[in-house]
Amino acid sequence: MSFKNLMVHLDAGERTATRVELAVSLAKKHQARLVGVFGQRAQAQQVGVVASWPSQEYTDARDASKAAFEKAAAGLPHAEWHDINRGSDTEVLRNIIDYARHVDLVVLGQHDERVKALVPEELAMDVILDCGRPVLVVPYAGNFAEVGTHPLIAWNDAREAAHALNDALPLIQDCDEAMVLSFASRREDGESSCAGVARHLAAHGIKARTEVMLVQDFGIMDMLLNRITDRGADLLVMGAHGHIGFPFVNRGGGTRYILRHMTVPVLMSN
Repeated sequence: MSFKNLMVHLDAGERTATRVELAVSLAKKHQARLVGVFGQRAQAQQVGVVASWPSQEYTDARDASKAAFEKAAAGLPHAEWHDINRGSDTEVLRNIIDYARHVDLVVLGQHDERVKALVPEELAMDVILDCGRPVLVVPYAGNFAEVGTHPLIAWNDAREAAHALNDALPLIQDCDEAMVLSFASRREDGESSCAGVARHLAAHGIKARTEVMLVQDFGIMDMLLNRITDRGADLLVMGAHGHIGFPFVNRGGGTRYILRHMTVPVLMSN
């Protein structure tokens, strides 16, 4: 099982290089086609009372993006770069989502509240919910040339969690060991769910450990983030929106929390 068609979102931000490095690494590993999609919000160039598009600022950023992408992807069997060439948030989102629907995996960046946003703040969430494809979100801090050696899978029997598990298989196929973590109000329920996941992973040749954490009504996402650190995980796999498998979390609330506080790349499916 492998990815054969990948997409990475590009903009003029400093973290684009980190996303491209990871996307190129995955494309090389899977001998996949890689599509770089440049798209960011921008203002039209104003000369007197006449506005023209694209602005010089956008043109410069676009040209730099193409050159950097082509250099990074030079060793790939098939790589191509595309410019959305739309400035409004609505058009940026629409075009990115359209491209995303035609690939096996989408690589996006986490929104960084500390810097001026080049794309809509809800870009990652909107793409995850609407594109129908797994999305790998890369944190705005840290280096991640490779992922999936030590994955942590957040699980219970939710539909979204099942989608994420199967969508992640190409990423974790060669992992040292997967950790399956179930949050449950009763230990026996969590153990049963985890055992089923472990059997599924074993059928794909993936060794897994399981753990059940008993929870009440709060702190679940912080517990999950702490476990990522404790276990030295380099990838979080989880269902998006819904209850992400955890009935204690408001619909979509856990997804947004993880997207704000993530410390390792997160693969989400809806």
